Amino acid sequence: MIDNRQQYRKQTEQKSFTLIQAITNGLETMLEADDNVLLLGEDIGVNGGVFRATDGLLEKFGEKRVVDTPLSEAGFVGTAVGMAVNGLKPVVEIQFLGFIYPAFEQIATHVTRTRARTMGHFNLPMVIRAPYGAGVRSPEIHSDSIEAFFTHMPGIKVVCPSNAYDAKGLLIASIEDPDPVLFLEPMRLYRGERNDVPLDKYTIELGKGRYVERGDDVTVLAWGAMMPIVEKAVAEMKAKQLTCDVIDLRTLYPLDKEIIAESVQKTGRAVIVHEAQATGGVGSEVSSIINDTSFLYLKAPIERVTGFDVPVPLFSIENDYLPTSERVKRAIEKVVSF
Repeated sequence: MIDNRQQYRKQTEQKSFTLIQAITNGLETMLEADDNVLLLGEDIGVNGGVFRATDGLLEKFGEKRVVDTPLSEAGFVGTAVGMAVNGLKPVVEIQFLGFIYPAFEQIATHVTRTRARTMGHFNLPMVIRAPYGAGVRSPEIHSDSIEAFFTHMPGIKVVCPSNAYDAKGLLIASIEDPDPVLFLEPMRLYRGERNDVPLDKYTIELGKGRYVERGDDVTVLAWGAMMPIVEKAVAEMKAKQLTCDVIDLRTLYPLDKEIIAESVQKTGRAVIVHEAQATGGVGSEVSSIINDTSFLYLKAPIERVTGFDVPVPLFSIENDYLPTSERVKRAIEKVVSF
């Protein structure tokens, strides 16, 4: 897959944004472009959101487009279902992904099934935005990485950007998609690295991964907050004369099977990195895709670097739970030396 970002950036006005600023700009872009787009969530209006993702949008677009809701995830996700069925394009904010549990029933029984239930007569163009992940020292429940729950639900796409440029393009594509999208935002990267982001409207196709780096020895696959960790590990492996294909999957459902197979069939080795618990994680599905498409090309067993099969711990040992660049390097060395 060719990354055409540099070419696109030269053709349009751009600004240096953090990931959270790119999300705000993406929401603003779509509120301006489409009168059917509106935002719902707790504290997103007057307070501008717990992470300030919607800061300033109430003043610009008014309370009918930026709607402060009661403290009821099931209530406002269910409300968004009714809005979407009737032609609106609601973008719902869940303050933290761990707070999505009360809305799980709405998502599993209505959000994901409307198109099938109505035999295609109705679609559900809605987006559920949710900050996720550990590493920011949040209390219990706030730091969960539960993307795998939703990748097991046919009917909803699951998207996870790792940088500002991708965040805006994927968010706009998600809002314009005729079906529901869960849009996961890595909290740890919200105010980290800056990227040049076009100020006009652009999209990045859902379901397509991206080569971050090209190499010959190992394929390393990750998404979201794991990308900087992977990139640091891969950069340090170059001192040992090892080069890697680094792939940011970006969309977790549907996964980009083509880019996974293409890379693994070239390198013959694979390391999968995610911060969620190992058992039942999305990495298991990526591993299955490799076995289905590229088993005879493998030179070593697939390695996974993940969180542990425990709840995300509290502050003092939170960093011990998370994958590190050292663990990624050891996994790369293991598959190379097999």
